[in-house]
Amino acid sequence: MKKIITIALTLLLIIASVDKGKGCTNLIITKGATKDGSVMVTYSADSHVLYGELYFTKGGTHAPGTMLGIYEWDSGKYLGQIPQASVTYNQFGNMNEHQVIITETTFGGLPLWDTTAMMDYGSLIFVTLQRAKSAREAIKIMASLVEEFGYCSHGESFSIADKEEAWILEMVGKGVKMVDGKNVNKGAVWVAVRIPDGYISGHANHARITQFPLNDPENCLYAPDVIKFARESGLYKGKDKDFSFSDTYAPLDFSAMRACEARVWAAFNILGDGMIGDKPYTYYQEYARGFDRSNRMPLYVKPARKLSVKDVADVMRDHFDGTVLDMTQDIGAGGHNLPYRWRPMTFEVDSVNYLNERAIATQQTGYWMLGQARNWLPDEIGGILWFGVDDASTSALTPIYTGSLRVPECFRVGNGNMTTYSPTSAFWIFNRVSNFAYLRYDLVAPEAKAVADEHEKTAAVIIPAIDAAALQLYKQSPEMAREFLTDYTVSTAQSLFEKWVELERYLLVKYIDGNVKKQNPDGTFKDNGFGKNIPASPSQPGYSERWKRAVKEDAGERLISK
Repeated sequence: MKKIITIALTLLLIIASVDKGKGCTNLIITKGATKDGSVMVTYSADSHVLYGELYFTKGGTHAPGTMLGIYEWDSGKYLGQIPQASVTYNQFGNMNEHQVIITETTFGGLPLWDTTAMMDYGSLIFVTLQRAKSAREAIKIMASLVEEFGYCSHGESFSIADKEEAWILEMVGKGVKMVDGKNVNKGAVWVAVRIPDGYISGHANHARITQFPLNDPENCLYAPDVIKFARESGLYKGKDKDFSFSDTYAPLDFSAMRACEARVWAAFNILGDGMIGDKPYTYYQEYARGFDRSNRMPLYVKPARKLSVKDVADVMRDHFDGTVLDMTQDIGAGGHNLPYRWRPMTFEVDSVNYLNERAIATQQTGYWMLGQARNWLPDEIGGILWFGVDDASTSALTPIYTGSLRVPECFRVGNGNMTTYSPTSAFWIFNRVSNFAYLRYDLVAPEAKAVADEHEKTAAVIIPAIDAAALQLYKQSPEMAREFLTDYTVSTAQSLFEKWVELERYLLVKYIDGNVKKQNPDGTFKDNGFGKNIPASPSQPGYSERWKRAVKEDAGERLISK
């Protein structure tokens, strides 16, 4: 009977993994792998219904008996109340004022979610950020919250980091087994592995922890019943030392490799300069393509060099560039080399199923970020949330000091939503540019990338001076330092917003109606020599050679020019 249940659960998992939209990508960079010794975590919050805004919750002290309402992050559904902590900390998005960073990707796993529980994965992140001062404390808090209040989400991989270390924690619920009106399976099974210093890791909607050490609490923590529950459920029969979290609770299938693990493969390839560990990236190519599940990639690898914020941020803009999965290399890219395919990911032609790739950069991003924790500075100054909205490849990150006291208006919660346009919202202006870029990607996207590069590189140059000024103020008053950093954060974010307003106007003028206006060396538009209201004759670059040949084959002799 247990075998039948196990097979049924596995089949349900495979069906769910094909049907479920694949979103979110995380990279984890330890301090020994970075140029400046900071810890970094990236996150793209990818969803077709997620509005890009910056969540801010002010910390404080709370009287005994104060309750905290829990609302499911994905749906807004009210789940119940839990006791509030006596002291909470400021939370800026997926980072807090003590430089703790928590992000996630959903892997689903076996259908063991608890419909009676109160903690969803989003609430688990944000409540923990409001209570934790370190990564290890965050792991302990997350474990205690699901043990006491249950876990009602699908399987999740969490990146958890602070200014000293970084972890990956994977969690899946235990389902529902009602006895005397209570769910005796309340809680979750989980395992957390510390990424060794000098290494990098990543996850993208599939569980990545396989075997793990059972007697090394410095580097691995886990639920006491993580193996026991698997045995009792008929999911595992082997020795404890051979137990694999992913193979048991989220077995690999084609979709997990091709739509999910392929993104980690792409990131490892880029940051390893073509190597993944001691192997060329092509060694894992058939695994990434979904054809060889036996050749699994390592959980973490060493990068080829020390990494900067810009190095890591640019990985989040990847479309499998230069690999066998590069989406610009077939006719689906259209006449302008578009590295996107609109959903659904799968399609059928003549009774044969096909799929479109899911790269790291994607059109349906609500917001994306790079959390940077820096141990050589006080917490009020050290934490930076590099934050952006919409598609990473056509948007920019701006530094948000997590010691700040206010959120920039362009990112403020309530400034527009997915069904309400706001002219002062960063999410909407970035979408205006990206959706224009999708029409003529080879021409327009590089223009947006150039403005993003300028903003990010300028911020990186200025940050040390901002740090130094803040430190001087900090010696007089931490609050003065925080006010200074708030002003810098807000003004820089609003400056980025204005740059994108101007960018959209410029792009419309330059590329209107399929033309490309000619420009002078200083960037102004050339006139025809008789008046600036009449531009010089524009260029008309047309379409790619591949596209022209495809049109010829499809249209036949109808288009032949005599």
